[in-house]
Amino acid sequence: MARKKYQEEPDNHDRWLVSYADFMTLLFAFFVVMYAISSLNEGKYRVLSNALNGAFGTVMVSGGEIPEIKKNQNSVIDALPVIKPKNTEPLRKEREKMTHVARDIMSVLEPLVREGKVRVTQTSRGVSIEINASLLFAQAEAKLNLDSIQALKAIAEVLKIDNHAIQVEGFTDNLPIKNSTFPSNWELSAVRASSVARLFMENGVDENRITAVGQGPKFPVGSNENPEGRARNRRVTVTILSVLPEMPIDIPVVPSSKP
Repeated sequence: MARKKYQEEPDNHDRWLVSYADFMTLLFAFFVVMYAISSLNEGKYRVLSNALNGAFGTVMVSGGEIPEIKKNQNSVIDALPVIKPKNTEPLRKEREKMTHVARDIMSVLEPLVREGKVRVTQTSRGVSIEINASLLFAQAEAKLNLDSIQALKAIAEVLKIDNHAIQVEGFTDNLPIKNSTFPSNWELSAVRASSVARLFMENGVDENRITAVGQGPKFPVGSNENPEGRARNRRVTVTILSVLPEMPIDIPVVPSSKP
């Protein structure tokens, strides 16, 4: 009986693509790993390593052993000092004190407040007494009217038993002034503020607490386009400056992560 002739299968010339694809995959994975290792931030790695060590109570060593940390051994990461909140008690007392000052001034100036010639306000800066210039001075003059002296003396009685700094500011409208006494509104506002400050000092207020400032037409509180607004802008403001204590906070220095 004749044997069948063995027929060889034709060679597959594309089998090398499988090996080539596997090789390229491994090579790609190798470069990805190398890139990831080269891009690792050493400082972040150390912070992460130390955090894990502190959490699990172990220390990384080169030999692979993980010894336990002794109880008397310092922690790997020193905890940052806790910043305590500011003490708000002095702030509360200062605000209450300023409120009492504002009420005392309101009580002695109540008739003028009702007439709209005096305005008393309290802010974080302090207590401000805004006095219309028509109550204090004649037009374009800096000599106090006799009728205004009694009101200013009443304010001085409140201020002299206090210990806060006082700032007296003079303001004018924007209409130019030029005469033999005052070349401009700046001089007029400065001398008006000084006149009020001098009366306070003559009535018992410590001169070391007082500052007089001429602001001229700056910071208008009304429109300079009409007579009513200009009349309100001509004023003297007495501010009892608040002292808001701030507790100092030491900012801790964070050690650098670089070796």
